[in-house]
Amino acid sequence: MSKITFSTNEIKILKKNPNVQRVSHLAITYTDDFKNRFMNEYLAGKLPRQIFVENGFDVDLLGIKRIEQTAYRWNKAYEKKGLIGLTDSRKIASGMPMKRELSQSEIIERQEAKIKLLEGQVELLKKLETTERRLLNASENLDPSRVFQLIYETIEQHQFKRMTKYFCDLLGVSRSGYYSYLKASDSREAREQLDLEAKEMILKAFNHREYKKGSRSIKMILENDYNHLCSRKKIQRIMREFGMVCPHRRPNPYKKIAKATKEHHVVPNKLNREFKQGVPGKMLLTDITYLPYNGNCTTYLSTVKDASTNEIVAHHVSDRITLDIATQTIKKLINKKKVILHSEAFIHSEQGSLYTSPRYQKLVKKYGLGQSMSRRGNCWDNAPQESFFGHLKDEVDYRSARTLKELKRKINHYTVYYNNYRYQWNLKKMTPIQYRNHLLVA
Repeated sequence: MSKITFSTNEIKILKKNPNVQRVSHLAITYTDDFKNRFMNEYLAGKLPRQIFVENGFDVDLLGIKRIEQTAYRWNKAYEKKGLIGLTDSRKIASGMPMKRELSQSEIIERQEAKIKLLEGQVELLKKLETTERRLLNASENLDPSRVFQLIYETIEQHQFKRMTKYFCDLLGVSRSGYYSYLKASDSREAREQLDLEAKEMILKAFNHREYKKGSRSIKMILENDYNHLCSRKKIQRIMREFGMVCPHRRPNPYKKIAKATKEHHVVPNKLNREFKQGVPGKMLLTDITYLPYNGNCTTYLSTVKDASTNEIVAHHVSDRITLDIATQTIKKLINKKKVILHSEAFIHSEQGSLYTSPRYQKLVKKYGLGQSMSRRGNCWDNAPQESFFGHLKDEVDYRSARTLKELKRKINHYTVYYNNYRYQWNLKKMTPIQYRNHLLVA
């Protein structure tokens, strides 16, 4: 049972405690500093009894009921008015009506004290208002851990030691989560250190052989070239955190090649988007793209791609888009000794005038190749070939080339890289050459 009054000896004991401002037989008044410290520790999860004991109070002397009532009263005052609610207002108003009238000097003294208190409150509110705006603006679109870090930095910078609950409510995060975040600082620092180490490996793979890559390519390079296992989600997270941006493909703003004339012959679509048939040298895709360079110059690239292995088996560069660019590409394909064509090989293209030309079709037939064409206006029927052009334009700095010779050198270099060193997710994480050899062995 808690005590109602204090004896003379107990009053002497309590007065020795620096956390006591004054004490009488009926009541005890605590210092504002102790109240603030109490609320800070209480909100951090400590029990009222433990806080009083740690600050030199005898629980049996005060009584557990008095401690609990005091904690309840302070907590309510803090929730209502914050730090100001813990201030001892009896310095300026006891709350008890006085039997005598105040003298003029007493009135002035009390008014001055009240003005000082109000000025302090206004300064605090001004400071708090600015901080609130900064917190709310900075917390938009942040994950909880970033919000916790923001609250911590604000409290430390502005000395808002007992405003944790207020800031957590303001930003819509839990107070327990905030304290858990502070307790996990050591493990978080260790994890950040591991991320920095992983970042070095990922950055090395990102810039591997001078071409920037996405998370899939980075994962395959780490596994194949550096013998380092790393999940794709972790790679994507670290790329976001450290600003590693993979170039994104842009749509072609220009029109395609002019429609075929009536005398040109369109052949059926033999491929029907069955690109991966597991037979190297059978389904060959061809197309032409433009490459601007040196300000106002334009060149054209014609390629032949093996649909089963994604290997670029032939390519030709020309500064003019004439029939020769298509026929020269076919001749290079036939004359390339390393390319072994299937007995039923056929070449698939769009319905452009170059590919419907009688001269081109006669050449294809001469070399024993079949012919197939996409449906009119349907680029998906030749998607793997379009994909290669997109990657090339993303990864090769072709616009900086000053001469056609320099541009050809860049294209040749990228073709070798693409066939031999660029791992591809849909090729069982192999390069086109590795996958071709894999299919031949199988």
